[in-house]
Amino acid sequence: MAAAASSPSPPAVITCRAAVAWGPGQALVMEDVEVAPPGPLEIRVKVVSTSICRSDVTQWQSTAQPDLFPRIFGHEASGSVSQSLSPFAFTAHTIHNADSLTPEVRRVVESVGEGVTEFQVGDHALTVFIGECMSCKHCVSGKSNMCQTLGLERKGVMHSDQTTRFSIGGKPVYHYCAVSSFSEYAVVHSGCAVKVSPTMPMDRICLLSCGASAGLGAAWNVADVSKGSSVVIFGLGTVGLSVAQGAKLRGASKIIGVDTNPAKQEKGKAFGVTDFINPAELNEPVQQVVKRLTDGGADYSFECVGDTGVVSTALQSCSDGWGLTVTLGVPKAKPEVSAHYGLLLSGRTLKGSLFGGWRPKTDIPLLVEKYANKEIQVDGLVTHDMPFSDINKALELMLQNRCLRCVIHMPK
Repeated sequence: MAAAASSPSPPAVITCRAAVAWGPGQALVMEDVEVAPPGPLEIRVKVVSTSICRSDVTQWQSTAQPDLFPRIFGHEASGSVSQSLSPFAFTAHTIHNADSLTPEVRRVVESVGEGVTEFQVGDHALTVFIGECMSCKHCVSGKSNMCQTLGLERKGVMHSDQTTRFSIGGKPVYHYCAVSSFSEYAVVHSGCAVKVSPTMPMDRICLLSCGASAGLGAAWNVADVSKGSSVVIFGLGTVGLSVAQGAKLRGASKIIGVDTNPAKQEKGKAFGVTDFINPAELNEPVQQVVKRLTDGGADYSFECVGDTGVVSTALQSCSDGWGLTVTLGVPKAKPEVSAHYGLLLSGRTLKGSLFGGWRPKTDIPLLVEKYANKEIQVDGLVTHDMPFSDINKALELMLQNRCLRCVIHMPK
């Protein structure tokens, strides 16, 4: 008689390397951290590819929540799955040629918690900083991506039980946006992960888990940019360039990019920018230049800087009667928005946008498909590929505005 098959062992605590922030703005330190098994409706993933978003840097530097340290940042992550990874090594310098990278760059679903039916070990996944429970008021409304159960997590803990899955020496290490991808392993709620095809280049589509999607969605979902319209974009980083791409694909006739970095002029052209303004070179307000270029004001304006002072400028740059301003940036200081009431009385509208209005599980697979079909470009947003050991160098590049996206590759 054949022996009965043994049941799989339950997941155990994993010890791995993570880049830990011990205080606001302090250099990240490579530490051995314990990663607990996934709880109910959670999955534990092996991170091998993650990119650095501006909001990671903003929150790392922020002194608003000093109690949420030590902390592991990172949320823009993706990868493919295989149980037989081939060796993967990097030299200790930036890799500029993306074509030289092995396809074995991946995020591995390592184990699943009780009640998880969507994911199995071996699946490919994107992580997302907001989730979709599919059952709350917002999720079933079809009008919002602000899930009441798995919304933006600000306390450094898991959505489910308000505790952490990371620890060092028995003491908690806090999460960021319920993802924390600056670690070789991380636990995320299954509602904050999106299954993707194993054929996708995961070291590139990781940008669809935040920055690129946020910009495209702001143009398509939030503003609903119309054909033949005029658009002005303040800030040509990853998000702003993605807004430009979205506006171009919608048929906007004039797309004005505003940035103090002159190098963004040429980069912007590749994503659809038709006119470029550098405020540092002007002797008059930006909004006056925009109004001249658009015969009285743009149809749509987008604030992608993370500066609430720019919101008022963006409002002044759009047209009386119907001008729409969308704000996307995460402010580093002064979160309050101030604008003259007359701007709104004249018919202008101000809207906010989180993750471009996309519902993660419902919509992100469609964006991945568009990338696969070459309907949208993402690769051009990646300016650096770097090993995990160089993550502080990558942060410095972001602080110095010398990059768009740095993709960090984990060791095997």
